[in-house]
Amino acid sequence: MQVYSDSDPNRLPQLTHPPNLQRVLDRLVGNIERDNLVQQTADQVRDALEVDRVVLYYFYRQWKGQVTFESLSSDRFSIYGSTGPDECFNGDYARMYLEGRVRAIADIETEAIAPCHREFLRNLQVRANLVVPILTAKGLWGLLVAHHGSIRSWSHYDIEQVKSGAETLAAAPSIRES
Repeated sequence: MQVYSDSDPNRLPQLTHPPNLQRVLDRLVGNIERDNLVQQTADQVRDALEVDRVVLYYFYRQWKGQVTFESLSSDRFSIYGSTGPDECFNGDYARMYLEGRVRAIADIETEAIAPCHREFLRNLQVRANLVVPILTAKGLWGLLVAHHGSIRSWSHYDIEQVKSGAETLAAAPSIRES
């Protein structure tokens, strides 16, 4: 629908949308902004850490989630859509991440982790793993995860880079309000 102003013949027509359509458009714009922010953040973290893969593991319901974004050093590292080992991510792990737990594993073969978690990471070609929660007022929104295919001692700088990325995401209005 176009609305014209009779008082100013040089004025360009303004487009207005019915309220329902405007809500849909606003939501689409918000989703695009969120998606761009998540992808940029994952790319920046992967570049800063020089790792094989950085993923966003998004929780679509309580303790059920999947990889919805990834930044890769090579397409062969893609795990897009992976749901992870749900039987390994029980209430105890979730509670720790809700409390802000950061988990840095230099070598999955020597770290004390659940066998199902170790096997899952092996299948993903992961030897080192760094996980930071994305926390909002509503709870655990997701996990920002760095994977590397060889042993890696995560530095304070590495951990701070991933934490900064998670905080950036948690502060975004499109994530805070979802």
